[in-house]
Amino acid sequence: MKLYIKSAAAAVVLMGGMGVAVAENVVVVQPEQETVVREYVKKQPLASVNLLGVELKLGSPVPDTVELREVPNVKYRVAVINDQTVLVDPDTHQIVEVLH
Repeated sequence: MKLYIKSAAAAVVLMGGMGVAVAENVVVVQPEQETVVREYVKKQPLASVNLLGVELKLGSPVPDTVELREVPNVKYRVAVINDQTVLVDPDTHQIVEVLH
């Protein structure tokens, strides 16, 4: 019985550590930042870049050829790809948010 409890406790600790590791890789875009981006795109329309075969989902890479526009007071850059507004991490060129 003691062995079972120790194993269960170890599993919980290991799973908790994995959860933290996954959580560290998740980017959280605050609603205020989304609002700022939406307003920016309304005032400064961006031409949509059509990219065949590019999935617009979290973590998808954006080619270096796509112009990333800086938005004041927002860490991430904005682009419009296939008529979808996306936020992109300027360091990794990966999509961190797809705005609907």
